[in-house]
Amino acid sequence: MEGADEGVDRVVDSKDLQQQSKALDKLTDHVEDRQLDSSRVQTAMASIAASKEADWNAMRMRERELAAVKINSADVDIIANELELDKKVAERTLREHKGDAVAAIRSLLH
Repeated sequence: MEGADEGVDRVVDSKDLQQQSKALDKLTDHVEDRQLDSSRVQTAMASIAASKEADWNAMRMRERELAAVKINSADVDIIANELELDKKVAERTLREHKGDAVAAIRSLLH
């Protein structure tokens, strides 16, 4: 009967070894997935940084374009006083409409 018990132990040991092997495979798969995920994260972060820099450059270019627009300071005062706005808001709106006071006022009223 002792020989029969040894056969059962070997079967159990074989099942334990298979389970341990599967657990180890899952663990290594998880580590490999994390490494792949970290490379994706790095790629995504680089893409975000490039996009942010492009947005920043576009904003700077837009500000330069607006600063180059010649506006009449009397128009700024009239818009600010009549519409009860801050002068900076009135000036920016006027610049966005290429100095056209009527278009700026229409924009602010709609």
